[in-house]
Amino acid sequence: MRTDVFDIGRLGLSSGEGRSLDLDVAVDPFDFAGQRYEVPGGGVRALLDVSHTTSGYSLRLRFRTELDGPCMRCLDPAGHELAVDAREVDQPGGGEDLSSPYLDEAALDVRAWARDALALALPTQIVCRDDCLGLCAVCGENLNRAEPGHAHEREPDPRWAALRELRLE
Repeated sequence: MRTDVFDIGRLGLSSGEGRSLDLDVAVDPFDFAGQRYEVPGGGVRALLDVSHTTSGYSLRLRFRTELDGPCMRCLDPAGHELAVDAREVDQPGGGEDLSSPYLDEAALDVRAWARDALALALPTQIVCRDDCLGLCAVCGENLNRAEPGHAHEREPDPRWAALRELRLE
């Protein structure tokens, strides 16, 4: 059964106590650099660590997942694998830095946290392989599958157009 919001208050933890939980968490698809990415099956198996501090909670969420979506260079499927390890602290009265946006009273929005943590764990570019050559800027052919030496005759520089009309006779 998938968990979207988890009531950590029901764990009944005393100050200094902690518990680890295995949860099935839904992860919504998202857009990154104009492309759509999603987790296969729409969710992950995650380990949630909850520790009760003196007045709040310390939280840790960990999971591994594949990410389905296109390579940012050649648009072939990227099949990227990620490991996510996210932490949150919620200490009432501790200011903005010690207030988790995912925890409201004792209700932890695991679904939103997992999605945001995944987005933050992404590399700057999602590629099918490190040496991906991308697409030809002229014809759009995938350069990973193109013939060696794939090239096009360059367009003449328009700044030199007037010289082509010059007749030296």
